[in-house]
Amino acid sequence: MTDDGVVRVAVLGCGAIGSLYAAHLARVPGVEVWAVDPWTEHVAAIEGSGLRVTGHADFVSPVRALTDAGALPRCDFAMVATKALHTRAAVEAAAPALQDAAVVSLQNGIGNEEAIAEVLPRVVRGSIITAGHVTEPGVVSYDAPGDSWFGPFEPSPARGDEVATLARLLTEGGLRTVAMDDARGPQWTKVVFNAATSPLAALTGLTVGQVCTHPGLRVEVDRLIDEALTVCAASGIDLMRDPRDSVQEAIDEAFWHKPSMLQDVAAQRITEVDVLNGGIAAEGRRVGVPTPGHDAMVALVHGLESSWS
Repeated sequence: MTDDGVVRVAVLGCGAIGSLYAAHLARVPGVEVWAVDPWTEHVAAIEGSGLRVTGHADFVSPVRALTDAGALPRCDFAMVATKALHTRAAVEAAAPALQDAAVVSLQNGIGNEEAIAEVLPRVVRGSIITAGHVTEPGVVSYDAPGDSWFGPFEPSPARGDEVATLARLLTEGGLRTVAMDDARGPQWTKVVFNAATSPLAALTGLTVGQVCTHPGLRVEVDRLIDEALTVCAASGIDLMRDPRDSVQEAIDEAFWHKPSMLQDVAAQRITEVDVLNGGIAAEGRRVGVPTPGHDAMVALVHGLESSWS
């Protein structure tokens, strides 16, 4: 906290999720939010006119925005919202301002907290289901509300009071966030579902609903879920819900949704398969559980990526 009582928060990566969390947090009295992103038009629009949220909410927040993380002032908290591929570079660039900060990952997959902890000392494990998309520079659509769950990252934890404070501030800003002693359950609940559906969508071009209702592909979805559940059991991770309930919910409510991995493939961008299926496989190796299905998804998606060059 600054001498004048202001809580300063850095947001690294101001795409849809980073923008949503920055804007909601900046609504809280006594909080100053600084967003960092390489998209110059987005940064200029935020710095000039504030960050506007549309969709499930409609407001404009005063967010400071930079393209150069080296210009960040000292911060009390940071939220990392980049693609997993850019985690370490983003954190290293901002490290001088974050040495005393509690830093939470808002990213997909397993392994981002480990990357942050290689650079900074106090890390928060985060899991979110909020959804949105940037519609134009300085404007983000809030597409789907959802809770967030934060807890200390066990090998390099932020203090419990820091986790509780950041969760409280986000809740006050309109994004309900739960502080937990162990946030692996919600994180892995999301990862297991995404890892069972996203690579199959990316490889076939089908939506989540189409993947989950295709007879042959549904067999593979269930196989990937079973492997992941075996890993969770060996690791002592209790999921918040049965992943097959999430599959049915996706069929009923998000049939035509194109997951981010499919969107990345369509744009010929490197995917996050290494922190989804690769994260499950890595944990499987750690606890002695074979994961041939997830290993296959990693190999197939990387093979598709290599075809672009």
